[in-house]
Amino acid sequence: MRPFPGRRLKRHDRGSYKAAMADQQHIYRIYFHSQGQIYEVYAHAIYQSDLYGFVEIEDYIFGEKAQVVIDPAEDKLRTEFSGVQRSFVPMHAIIRIDEVEKEGTAKVTDSSGQNITPFPMPMPKNSGS
Repeated sequence: MRPFPGRRLKRHDRGSYKAAMADQQHIYRIYFHSQGQIYEVYAHAIYQSDLYGFVEIEDYIFGEKAQVVIDPAEDKLRTEFSGVQRSFVPMHAIIRIDEVEKEGTAKVTDSSGQNITPFPMPMPKNSGS
């Protein structure tokens, strides 16, 4: 009864899932496209959404705030996702999902010059006019 991969949980089952799995937390690393950038985030729960064509990401994981050295990129992501309970990411924006043993540093990288192209691609502009 894991959110990913596995059966889809109904909205009323998700709270009981969290209670049942509190002692056994899975950690997922998710790469996805958003506004010309590639996001790498870590979360405890990811599953297919009730909204067709979307993936839900819940329980984001960021490094400890008590650290002496704070990574500015991760701090920017922490503030961007502060107060967010759940994100709905379009399925075609997902690049990769990995289950990992421990979380790493969340980051955003520019996707220009990368070999990864989001689907669908934007229409090229007509430069001949």
